[in-house]
Amino acid sequence: MKIKSIETDKAPAAIGPYSQAVQSGNLLFCSGQIPLNPAGQLVDGNIEAQTRQVMANLRAVIEAAGSSLEQVVKTTIYLTDLEDFGVVNGIYAESFRTNLPARATVQVAALPKGARVEIDAIAVL
Repeated sequence: MKIKSIETDKAPAAIGPYSQAVQSGNLLFCSGQIPLNPAGQLVDGNIEAQTRQVMANLRAVIEAAGSSLEQVVKTTIYLTDLEDFGVVNGIYAESFRTNLPARATVQVAALPKGARVEIDAIAVL
């Protein structure tokens, strides 16, 4: 099976030795997105601003592969503080209105670049 890296300049470049996403067959595996703007700078602001940037980044990567948020089947949300869950969940719900993906949410000790939220995804192409 052919494996193809997906890259777009509409989302921040990977900050390590990995791809923004990888296509394998009809599946797209998206690396975790943190709240960096496409220039690679951390979004200043509260959890709402950070979550909105993460969702914009995820959308950009998925669309670069020719899919959409409607085709996402699984996500994982990583939070540095589960007290932020309600706000993150509300913003997440704005992006996923139908065909709700399976999801896990976990609290972590820290995220790269001091981010408060990270989300990864698996989508169908």
